[in-house]
Amino acid sequence: MFRTRIVELLGIKYPIVGGTMMWISDAEFTAHISNAGALGILASAMYPTPDEFARALDRVREMTDKPFGVNLNLFPSMRQIDNNEYLDVMIEKGVSIVETSGHAAPIDLCDRFRKSGMVWTHKCVGLRYAQKVQDMGADIVTVVGYENGGATGKLDIGTLVLVPRVAECLNIPVIGGGGVCDARSFMAMLALGAEGAIMGTRLLATREAPIHENLKQALLRAEEPDTMLVMRSVGSTHRVWSNSAARKCLEMEDRNCSLSELVNVVGGAKARKMYSDGSLDMGVISCGQCIGRCNDLPTVKELLDRIMTEACELAEKLWKCAIN
Repeated sequence: MFRTRIVELLGIKYPIVGGTMMWISDAEFTAHISNAGALGILASAMYPTPDEFARALDRVREMTDKPFGVNLNLFPSMRQIDNNEYLDVMIEKGVSIVETSGHAAPIDLCDRFRKSGMVWTHKCVGLRYAQKVQDMGADIVTVVGYENGGATGKLDIGTLVLVPRVAECLNIPVIGGGGVCDARSFMAMLALGAEGAIMGTRLLATREAPIHENLKQALLRAEEPDTMLVMRSVGSTHRVWSNSAARKCLEMEDRNCSLSELVNVVGGAKARKMYSDGSLDMGVISCGQCIGRCNDLPTVKELLDRIMTEACELAEKLWKCAIN
């Protein structure tokens, strides 16, 4: 197996992190990912109140005794959350791993991370952001390239350029993402200098993913071009699966519609209905370009075990090529 600083810091079996996905990374899915040997991360922003969030943490602990993390969302939102209140709950519940992601570094939170002894990882899309949080005391930086599903930022830097650039400039370990879906793409992250990989889109096509079977089958039929960028006009660029709702959002952006108007199309309520009812054009779902390489529906454990087994075989094959 692959022993990296990521494995040691997070206490996980495999150097793989489950990407946080709004309305998907719930307590049950988080636990499934952790039980499979990776790091599951609970999306705190899914829970409207600290009490509901606390119950979700209890549910994760009921389902797994493996390490898991919690994401604190720093992106602008129509429903504002006081992350300090959610951090209070995390400290009370003994959460040991925190992930932050968003448009800004968590200046008002990082001292509390350190004082509570949490391992802090920050997810971003550029070198200067990674350097900033390293200077602030982050333990790990996660960087994702342009082909990534969900938030892509505004720099539009591909994974092959971004990951090695960040890895060569930081002293702390780097987790790389953007296109990771199998052993070859996992090994590519390590070759680029990352010490772990983050994977989101591929986990959508698993049996445990909490989305409707209609949507899973649609994603399995998707090809590499079947994603698009939306919300760029309002400074919140996201890569999503290309469906009617996503195309409508882009048309509205061309007409300079406001954020509140766009939310009527891409807001969380619409997405949740799509996930639960299987109405494929009801809302949008974050989705990376690697969706075209996701062709079956394993369990999370089957997927991760397969990736790591094939990665070890690939490493052996490459080693033999190197010494011949």
